[in-house]
Amino acid sequence: MKNLIAELLVTLADKEQESKALVAQVEALEIVVTALLRRMEPGEQQALIDSIDGAMDGARVKSEVSVEDSELLQQYLKKLLKHPRN
Repeated sequence: MKNLIAELLVTLADKEQESKALVAQVEALEIVVTALLRRMEPGEQQALIDSIDGAMDGARVKSEVSVEDSELLQQYLKKLLKHPRN
């Protein structure tokens, strides 16, 4: 029983480490995208946002992803593209 608990704790620690790595990757990408957006002209920014919105609309029609997951992704994209970090 103790071995099982020890194995579960090790597995949990591994999952937590993976989660931290994913959070770091997402934050790094957010920083990069924000920096790139700030260097773009407003017209270029809007063209990029429109292109992403169009791609999301097309993917939503073809996708088997749940509506909730799609809306969550859309919210994060909106936050990232229209209200980037300061």
